[in-house]
Amino acid sequence: MADDERNRFTARAARYARVGGDVSGVAAKIVGSRLLGRALDDEKTAAEITAVLGGLKGPLMKVAQLLSTIPEAVPPEYAEALAGLQSNAPPMGWAFVRRRMIAELGPDWESRFARFERVPAAAASLGQVHRATALDGAPLAVKLQYPDMESAVEADLKQFSLVLSLHRRMRPAIDTREVAEEIGARLREELDYRREARHAELYRTVLADEPGIRVPDVHSDLSTRRLLTMGWLEGRRLLEFKGHDLADRNRIADTMFRAWWHPFTRVGVIHGDPHLGNYTVYEEDGAPAGINLLDYGCVRIFPPKFVTGVIELYRGLQQNDHERVVAAYEVWGFRGLKKEIIEALDIWARFIYGPLLDDRVRRIADGVSAAQYGRREAFRVAQALKEHGPVTVPREFVFMDRAALGLGGVFIHLDAELNFHDLFNAAIEGYEERLLAERQARALAGAGLEPMAA
Repeated sequence: MADDERNRFTARAARYARVGGDVSGVAAKIVGSRLLGRALDDEKTAAEITAVLGGLKGPLMKVAQLLSTIPEAVPPEYAEALAGLQSNAPPMGWAFVRRRMIAELGPDWESRFARFERVPAAAASLGQVHRATALDGAPLAVKLQYPDMESAVEADLKQFSLVLSLHRRMRPAIDTREVAEEIGARLREELDYRREARHAELYRTVLADEPGIRVPDVHSDLSTRRLLTMGWLEGRRLLEFKGHDLADRNRIADTMFRAWWHPFTRVGVIHGDPHLGNYTVYEEDGAPAGINLLDYGCVRIFPPKFVTGVIELYRGLQQNDHERVVAAYEVWGFRGLKKEIIEALDIWARFIYGPLLDDRVRRIADGVSAAQYGRREAFRVAQALKEHGPVTVPREFVFMDRAALGLGGVFIHLDAELNFHDLFNAAIEGYEERLLAERQARALAGAGLEPMAA
């Protein structure tokens, strides 16, 4: 049960039947209503789509969560419903885990651990994590991929493309073809745990001199393409610190900011999924001392020119330099921009960059919940795009947008008060594209990774 798992036709066919029947049923209802000129109850349809995706608890659900952060990629009613989905896959039973471990490490796999807990410590959309102990006594986190995940991902991505193509025909405010390509490419990368191991090594190098940020070590001898063993980092869930005093919450938020922005401005990489479950907080003397970065499946490597575009957009907004802003959008990959589309993009850009432009101590968004963060601005952008679009969303936008919104949600949960302007300017101080390109080349080569094509 190793290579024959890979893209098995029977597994894929079963997934098509399960996912395709549910998604196509809702799609047929949408098309039928449009053809007959009937009004569609968007809230009811959103609930139906959410029920389909939430019931699957798999790759398609993960795709839906990513899609929900992009204005007008799906109708706003759907975005709100999809944003509430959680990774909550039912765990594999012990007999199944044993078979999977034999497939990855051989029949004597248990002898390679001093201890291996039968009940998983966490279960997500692509795999589950077990606590274990190495033969030398080191605590371990062992992530084991569910079977037939490649088949499931390919089946789900096919249905995902169907949903997007329908939406493009019915409400063509944006062209999501590049979005689909980007999400597909990153999701396929997440299936390769050897790549995730290299991502972790990359982050260990990049953040080695950053205080308060811990990256687990990788145990290569206990890892395969579908099995990843790393050191277990002890810590508490970030939300457990919501009741702490402001100094503690600010310390955590400051560290989160550096953990996300510094890798981006130094070597052009981001952690594309700042989900609350991907971080824990470690303590010293009863006080929060820093954060543990736990998951490296969703890491995006950008061409150096794109990083320059992100900083140029900041400078253009800061100086109200219209030409500089438009040039930055073009570096991001937006094409054929007309005045009205630029104005719509400016709404979103000023929302994302707003706290970075505001030179004062502040919350990331006053009086807004994490669930509603960006919702008002997304609605305004959607209205403008529906009137003046369509616009093609470049693939680099997808995870940049997702990560920025996710990080903002973390700051809202912590109710942190920081000078985000000072933090960002410290991150970009002395920035030169040439230097970033040199650092990126060295860092990627050291981790065994290839740069993204420009």
